[in-house]
Amino acid sequence: MCGIVGYIGKREAYPIILEGLKRLEYRGYDSAGIALYDGENLKLSKTKGKVADLENKITKEISLNGSVGIGHTRWATHGVPNDVNSHPHYSNSGDLVIIHNGIIENYASIKEELIKRGYSFSSDTDTEVLINLIEDVKKNEKVKLGKAVQIALNQVVGAYAIAVFDKNKPDEIVVAKLGSPLAIGVGDNEFFIASDATPFLEYTKKAIYLEDEEMAIVRLKKGIKIRKIKDDSLVAPYIQELQLNLEQIVKGGYDHFMLKEIHEQPEAIKDTYRGRLNVKEGLIRMAGIDDNLEHILNANRIIVIACGTSWHAGLVAEYIFEDLARIPVEVEYASEFRYRNPIITEKDVVIAISQSGETADTLAAIKLAKSKGAFVFGVCNVVGSSIARETHAGAYTHAGPEIGVASTKAFTTQITVLTLIALKLAKEKGTISKSDFQLHLQELQLIPDKVKKALLQDEHIKTVAKIYKDAKNCLYLGRGFNFPVALEGALKLKEISYIHAEGYPAAEMKHGPIALIDEQMPVFVIATKRGHYEKVVSNVQEIKSRKGKIIGIVTEGDKDVKNLADHVIEVPETLESLTPLLTTIPLQLLSYHIAVMLEKNVDQPRNLAKSVTVE
Repeated sequence: MCGIVGYIGKREAYPIILEGLKRLEYRGYDSAGIALYDGENLKLSKTKGKVADLENKITKEISLNGSVGIGHTRWATHGVPNDVNSHPHYSNSGDLVIIHNGIIENYASIKEELIKRGYSFSSDTDTEVLINLIEDVKKNEKVKLGKAVQIALNQVVGAYAIAVFDKNKPDEIVVAKLGSPLAIGVGDNEFFIASDATPFLEYTKKAIYLEDEEMAIVRLKKGIKIRKIKDDSLVAPYIQELQLNLEQIVKGGYDHFMLKEIHEQPEAIKDTYRGRLNVKEGLIRMAGIDDNLEHILNANRIIVIACGTSWHAGLVAEYIFEDLARIPVEVEYASEFRYRNPIITEKDVVIAISQSGETADTLAAIKLAKSKGAFVFGVCNVVGSSIARETHAGAYTHAGPEIGVASTKAFTTQITVLTLIALKLAKEKGTISKSDFQLHLQELQLIPDKVKKALLQDEHIKTVAKIYKDAKNCLYLGRGFNFPVALEGALKLKEISYIHAEGYPAAEMKHGPIALIDEQMPVFVIATKRGHYEKVVSNVQEIKSRKGKIIGIVTEGDKDVKNLADHVIEVPETLESLTPLLTTIPLQLLSYHIAVMLEKNVDQPRNLAKSVTVE
């Protein structure tokens, strides 16, 4: 949930670390700090607030020269956001300094023992406990920093990505990983450390991604030595060539990353099916499915595990898999899955969905499913991420970097991948006719252009947003394939505007929520022509008779809902199973414009972080 950055090399460390923190601020932004070593002194500046607040403060506190440094942008877990709880954290001697992403679950008992040994603590964090445990081991065991880190980590329970520096050993930084992501950029006698590769893209395209329970001693001139934390065995470094470009992680003229990412969806969807979808030959090629086809086709059921927006994509997949491939599907919150003693067998296929590929709850659920013998298939966006490595097989979404905390293009590209899988399985099982299969391929290929057309409604959507921006509560209704889109639309509004919103199946209105309807209640109704149109029109009439404000998401040319609704937003027509790829677009834009009009921080909404790497 936090972002960590480090540098050791021949350049000035400060500008690299500062820019790196700005790029990682999507991971947490309630406090920030930087520690620099200038060859003689270890200097530290940190503050509550965003990286911009640190930038304004740091020049007044410390000199910025030095070719070694570490930095941190925080999403608070232990201790409220304030200057003292901000990272980095010193050890009691002031010789060691640490940055940490994760949670040390047994920190309280360790802290109690360290206090008995004479250690004192100024913060409420688990991280300050960890750095003092490392110092205690180093002092009492009389070992070097790397060995002290290894011994200490074998005593802790939890998750971590850490970087530790010792001012008495200024030519090295020690890093380690368990559960939280950590990348090492490899340059020409210089090294970069970060939660992901974005902080060092302009300096090197070579990266090492540490696996769980691995640590690395990063030394100038001597290079990188990786060891297993458990048994101290050596691991050969595997250097990957990054495919990311710097242009992908900047706003590119848009006011916010979220708006940019909404408008990137036509290309992101196309990139996701490119090389997989061949309409001319009537084929879908997906190596992760092709190589495991028999296993998947013989499954008794598919269990989808995910969190947040990815869970909503999984709900859409449930409709698509059952409708097209006739395979039973259950969709589970990953955060609840492992705690309810689920029944999993070797005949189950588990599909794990995550934008970042680092979601802690989803990773834990994957490990549980694997321990029960299930085949686990991953759907994620980040190449080399933990979920990509932990699953038996998988498929990348190819959405490109998603910086805005409120997920947009991840949702539509996840649905695209899951649709491809469902269609492929349906064809192999014979549950879809050849002509219907071909029609689905043709329509899927047309979706990017139809999304572009939906985006042309932006000015009209902005007008609607202005009317409803001061609402205190909103309802979102959908049926069938578009019920999950109603949930997703409500989540987007909650996330970035802080307006209370709830999504429901439209037919459930009469079972309780209709009591909320009055002239102050905006109700966003997804009412496309394909599907349960007449039923939804009846639901709209029920709302209208109770004076609710109706905003309809309708198919182009619709007349029935238009005659009843206060406002309508049109989307192009497509097959029912593909409508979520279009109906979600106006709901994303509505949430965006309402949040902007309310002067909210669209890309960094309060209390949230992009990648949830702690449970």
